[in-house]
Amino acid sequence: MNSKTSLAVIAALGIAAGAGYWGGQRSHPPVTALASSANQAPTNKILFYRNPMGLADTSPVPKKDAMGMEYIAVFDGDKDETPTPANQIRISTEKVQKLGVRTELASLRSLDRTVRAAGRIEPDERRTYAISPKFEGYIERLHINATGQAVAKGQPLFEVYSPELVSAQREYNIATQGVRSLKDAGGDTGSEARAGMQQLADSSLLRLKNWDVSTEQISALGKSGETRHTLTFRSPVNGIVTEKKALQGMRFMPGEALYQIADLSAVWVVADVFEQDIGLVKVGAVATVKINAYPDKLFKGTISYVYPMLKAETRTIPVRVELANPGQLLKPGMFAELELSVGTNAKVVTVPISAVIDSGTRRIVLVQVGDGRFEPREVKLGARTDSYVAVTQGVKEGEAVVVAANFLIDAESNLRAAVGGFGQPASVPTDATTAAPVVVAPAAQASH
Repeated sequence: MNSKTSLAVIAALGIAAGAGYWGGQRSHPPVTALASSANQAPTNKILFYRNPMGLADTSPVPKKDAMGMEYIAVFDGDKDETPTPANQIRISTEKVQKLGVRTELASLRSLDRTVRAAGRIEPDERRTYAISPKFEGYIERLHINATGQAVAKGQPLFEVYSPELVSAQREYNIATQGVRSLKDAGGDTGSEARAGMQQLADSSLLRLKNWDVSTEQISALGKSGETRHTLTFRSPVNGIVTEKKALQGMRFMPGEALYQIADLSAVWVVADVFEQDIGLVKVGAVATVKINAYPDKLFKGTISYVYPMLKAETRTIPVRVELANPGQLLKPGMFAELELSVGTNAKVVTVPISAVIDSGTRRIVLVQVGDGRFEPREVKLGARTDSYVAVTQGVKEGEAVVVAANFLIDAESNLRAAVGGFGQPASVPTDATTAAPVVVAPAAQASH
């Protein structure tokens, strides 16, 4: 072989080597750059390429996502060389810090909760009295002539005249006088007459008692032997006149309510408790009542009754609380705020309420499973307080849950993809396309 031929062969080999090097660089242009960006030696073996947005999507060859971003190479020497499972979200440490993500451990605690409800002051129905004559008559004189007036027990309210009452009194006087006369006459001949007269006297007395004529008035009537044309009605209790229909000179019929008197030494608070809280309310529990008129005072009462009917308009159930009312500070019609502390000594797994993302159909908590790795879990919730909620299923004690972020940890598509992987085995897809990530507004937190 001459020198010219040798030079030609050497030149051809050089050209072939350069072409091969150039072709190799063109077929895999991002490898060296990606290796440098990942601080890896270019000689390390590339395992696969992962999605730059943290989606559970990998590729054995270089590719771009829908946004035109290059997939990131994962080398054999990386600390985390395994692909992200389909039910997890992977985010870089820098992005986690930028999002302001904070976590808190799920812990055991006893939940003490306060049930609050709006209510109103009402008279105790068992301490309300109606003054209703049982006979027909006319009002001759009013002693109490204004609604809202305070009365004492036994105080005269009004005087009435009734022909029926006068007739009954005369019948009783005649019968009692006849009984006394027959007793004075003595002998056996008048025994039947005395029995008949005594029976008449007893029936007349019973009629007067049925008409609410007091024993004192009947005794005075029997002693004097005179017929009184008017009868005085008196207050049965210490209280307030809440209703007055009686007018001077008016005619009334049997059973007509002329006065209504309420004893306000004790009152009711009827509060409307929301449907979701009614299971925590128990009869006999002590409740605290606040009145706007007395902001510096707290009233203690006992829950005496939970009404059996729900108000469909407000989805509330009335609850009755009995309150003592010394000095009659509490007026019927006042608004009241009811507070009832409820809780249990049993400890349950709890997370902050801000950790729960409520989509309306299910509730999700993001659990941190590693550096930059988060797993969305569907949870079942139990009792809650103003700050914490019990988790009955989905999260265990000691697991770190995300409690603060200004928006979702990543794009909405990331969370949907991870949630869609519930119950599916983790896999490394060979080819996948992803929609453009959508940045969403702050995550909807579980409502209290």
